[in-house]
Amino acid sequence: MTTKKAVQRQGFRTTESIVYPAHGVGRIIDVEEQEVAGMKLELFVISFEKDKMTLRVPVGKAASVGMRKLADEETVAKALEIVKGRARVKRTMWSRRAQEYEAKINSGDLIAISEVVRDLYRSESQPEPSYSERQLYEQAIDRMSRELAAVERISESEAVTKIEKSIEASPKRKRATAAEEEAQDEAA
Repeated sequence: MTTKKAVQRQGFRTTESIVYPAHGVGRIIDVEEQEVAGMKLELFVISFEKDKMTLRVPVGKAASVGMRKLADEETVAKALEIVKGRARVKRTMWSRRAQEYEAKINSGDLIAISEVVRDLYRSESQPEPSYSERQLYEQAIDRMSRELAAVERISESEAVTKIEKSIEASPKRKRATAAEEEAQDEAA
C-alpha cells in the first residue's frame, strides 16, 4: 500500500480532523479533482466515520460553508465552563426554542452547542424531558463530545462523561435543583 503525502489547501490538510457545521467532526481523507459542468473543481473529501458518510466540499467554498479547524483548548475550556452555568430557558413556545436550539447545534460553534447542552440537561431528580427535548439534547451532546474527544484525544464516551461530570459538579446546578425540589414539595 502506498502512503499518500498530506496535501494542504486553504489552511486545511489531509488526515486533519475538522468541524463541518451540519455534521460535526469529520476527517479530511483526500483532496480530489472532478470535472463538473466542464469546469475542473478541487474538492475536500471528508469522512464522517460515525455516520458512515463521505462529503465532498469544494476547496473554495470551505470557509463560506463554515468548515473550521477543531476548537483550541481555550475554547474547549470555555465550553465546559458554560455547561456548568444555570440553564437559561426562555419563556417562549417550545417550537420557537427548539428552532433556536437546532440552529445553534447546526452552527458548528462549540460555544453555542455547549449552551444547548446546558439548557437541555436534566438530572435524575428532574422530570423526564419530552421526546423532542431529549432528541435535541442527544444531538448537542453528541456534537460537543465528538469535538472534545478529537481535541483531547479521548474516546467519545469519556468525553460525554467529562461533560456530564462538569454539569453535575456545578454549584449553580445544585442550588437550582434544590430550589426546584423545594418548589415541588410545596406544590404537593
